[in-house]
Amino acid sequence: MSSFDPDVMIARFSERAKAVRKRNLPPVGGDERQMFIKQAEEDFMDFSMIADAKPELVDGVLTLRIDLRPDA
Repeated sequence: MSSFDPDVMIARFSERAKAVRKRNLPPVGGDERQMFIKQAEEDFMDFSMIADAKPELVDGVLTLRIDLRPDA
């Protein structure tokens, strides 16, 4: 665990969020298309939230602090 760098993990989630935005829509239609779009939106939100987190690793416990309060 000593080689784990939470900042590197956060950077990977940032890249994942960017990749979701660039993801091409497969040639599907109807309900399948809507399910794909919904999943992409949820993936982007999840990856973006973790990418914005402030990580803290103390005694082997990783804490991600994510401020969900609206901007003032």
